[in-house]
Amino acid sequence: MTRQERAVRTRHALIRSAAELFERHGYVQARLTEISSGAGVSPGALHFHFENKAAVADAVEHAASRALHRASRHVLGSGASALQQLTDHTHVFARMIREDVVVRAGYRLNRDPARPSGPDLRQEWHSCVHGILARAADEGALRGAASRQAVAATVVAATTGLESLGKRNERWLSRGGLTRFWEVMLPAIAAPHALESVDPAGTESVVASAAPPPAYPPASPPAPPPALPAWKGSDGQAAENLP
Repeated sequence: MTRQERAVRTRHALIRSAAELFERHGYVQARLTEISSGAGVSPGALHFHFENKAAVADAVEHAASRALHRASRHVLGSGASALQQLTDHTHVFARMIREDVVVRAGYRLNRDPARPSGPDLRQEWHSCVHGILARAADEGALRGAASRQAVAATVVAATTGLESLGKRNERWLSRGGLTRFWEVMLPAIAAPHALESVDPAGTESVVASAAPPPAYPPASPPAPPPALPAWKGSDGQAAENLP
């Protein structure tokens, strides 16, 4: 492994360790020594990559933002209708909250009053939803009385609310729970001709393959177990050569 590869592995391990601690304890209670220990590196290695705890938190939030943007690009590349892409986005969002500790930690840091800086993940999500609804309006897929602003606010409030509720009970973020939300929501916002073609459960192939959680490897691969010394007989002959 080259020095650059080791540096990347160490940085990823630190981000993963920090995300686990930020999600579990919050920004204030997380300690740099625990972050470095969880990543399997020294405090000096942590400070080589990050100046302080705020810099570590920034890295976690930006990693969460990048993961969500990758997933969004995957959904938008599916070629489905705007309303189907909106539905798929929410299912992918819920999946990432369930499975990716970095995304969960990013959202927790975003609502932590001790963290005034960093990317605004909720605003990014709101902009994404609003943009997809604008496309749905251009496609003639929205009911005439549906306000894009109101619909966007409802979808964002519901999905980010499920993120908060899911911390205590993952059923709030389940595929079935979100499907029931869309079974109620879609008839209220979709034009009749568009409603027939939207699957409230999301497009299986898109939801299953959209940006799986990134692998954050340990800072260094585990060392192989030491080789046992060859047992020798009293005459010095190796055991495998003994009759």
